[in-house]
Amino acid sequence: MTARDDWRARLHERSGEAAPAAPVDLPAPERVVATPGAGHVTLTWDPVPGAIGYLVTRDGVPVPPPDVDVPAVPSCRYVDTGTGEAAYTVAALATMENRGPACPPVTAAPAPGGGAPPRVEVAVDAGTATGPTARPWQPMIGSEHLSHLLSEDESGGRPIGAELAEALRIVHDELGVRAVRAHAVLCDDLGVYPGHDFSRVDRVYDLVTGLGLRPVVELGFMPRALAADPSATVFSYEAIISPPSDYRAWGELVRALVAHLAGRYGIRELVEHWAFEVWNEPNLAVFWSGTPEEYFRLYDVTAAAVKSVHPDLRVGGPASAADGWVEELLAHVDASGAALDFVSTHTYGNAPLDWRPALARHGRAGTPIWWTEWGPTPTHFHGIGDGPFGAAFVLHGMRSAAGRVDALAHWVASDHFEELGRPPRLFHGGFGLLTVGNLRKPRFHALALASRLGDAELAATVTGDAGGVEAWAAAHPDGRVGVLAWNVTLNHTQAGGAAELDRRVALTVTGLRGGCTVTHHRIDHRHTDIEGAWQAMGGGDWPDPGQWDKLRAADRVDEYAPATRVTAVEGTVRLEFELPMPGVSFVEFAP
Repeated sequence: MTARDDWRARLHERSGEAAPAAPVDLPAPERVVATPGAGHVTLTWDPVPGAIGYLVTRDGVPVPPPDVDVPAVPSCRYVDTGTGEAAYTVAALATMENRGPACPPVTAAPAPGGGAPPRVEVAVDAGTATGPTARPWQPMIGSEHLSHLLSEDESGGRPIGAELAEALRIVHDELGVRAVRAHAVLCDDLGVYPGHDFSRVDRVYDLVTGLGLRPVVELGFMPRALAADPSATVFSYEAIISPPSDYRAWGELVRALVAHLAGRYGIRELVEHWAFEVWNEPNLAVFWSGTPEEYFRLYDVTAAAVKSVHPDLRVGGPASAADGWVEELLAHVDASGAALDFVSTHTYGNAPLDWRPALARHGRAGTPIWWTEWGPTPTHFHGIGDGPFGAAFVLHGMRSAAGRVDALAHWVASDHFEELGRPPRLFHGGFGLLTVGNLRKPRFHALALASRLGDAELAATVTGDAGGVEAWAAAHPDGRVGVLAWNVTLNHTQAGGAAELDRRVALTVTGLRGGCTVTHHRIDHRHTDIEGAWQAMGGGDWPDPGQWDKLRAADRVDEYAPATRVTAVEGTVRLEFELPMPGVSFVEFAP
């Protein structure tokens, strides 16, 4: 078994079963409708009050398909792109371990395909603002452990430390990202224990703050000299995942670190802009060799240590994998009285669930919800995120999260990443928005296009045989109107494309004034696909100097059609275009 195979196996091992939460009775969803369409069946149902999400089954098997770590959806709509007739059920989730009864099965099959792509109507009212445009990617992003910033080594002939710093600068400057979260600030390569020497921590945080970012300080992993079991490690850099041998000494280390940071950067800076997260994914045995009870003790000790420096400093958790232990931590702090200023968890391959009902049940309505890791796949070296599918996927997730979560942090900024070894080639299925060499993947460009939306979100509807077509529209104060439309499936086996899921979009924008210039940019397998550009050059492991030059010239958002000047007829402009799956269009109307 290779190290990567061993990693995949260990990801399914839990750290133990936390004490079960009090049961919550939810009814079965009502008015479940299965509507056939070309290449898909769309399921809709009425919302169930108190639900954090919904478990959909297809012939008794939960969907979405494999490589999605939480097979549940947050909203009352699911588009199944499997083939053949199937029986579907839907059940409401109160917690990850507590679901209500399923509805009676409903049966449907996709409509016959073939012929021209079905027409989808996207209607935008430029005169109706629905509220401010939420941008859940901006509060934070993930990064490889920050000591990597100090590396003078190379990957693929590229300088690791300098390029990782440049990647963080790019996401700050071009995507508006404000903070960065990373593992291992307490690992031995930064030399914090024994002795409470934070000089190397200062070096990395000085670099981060110098880029305009603030840290979300993930408090972990365990210094060797403080570990109950120093042999319990994870990753190529052997981070220790053990509980402490001395909880009092752990608390003193945390308090000393936070006090040092307050002295160096200012207590108001920390209170207003920094936060402290307790460990990483303790519900997985691969990241926590202790028991659930030992983690909750660690949480209480850590939260008390942070608050001892200043009561307004923010601390939270459980930073869990796949929505785990959220309900359990809420119940624990209800009993222990430990501080909980934000709830954090992770998910991959799907839009995040909605934990607001659980917070309300615990009297914590309004507590910030931070998804401190999220992306197309939890699997290292999985190529699904490098191409256009990743672009459509991140827009689906961000649009779903907008307005109901406080942060959806893409994991990670850069392919300079070494958890299971450094990158073996330019396109290797890395987690980064940017490659080694800081070429922008389609995922990056999708978020850059979303960043071009104005601050006033506009009413937008999608009707017809939509399948995976979704839309997001917003206006600027100067009258510019931007419309993002994308076409996606959660079925990873179709990530390379499926002709039956392609659509023809008829876009209608009303409420415009006079003439406007229309620009149309596109991400698909023929546009804005840097991996495709590399394969067109012959591919291989790493570019030579001339190929780097050509790739940098190709690193742009491509126009789908030349800019044209049009006149709004009675305030309305209409245009039509093909939208493949996967594909993204950004159409802007400028006065």
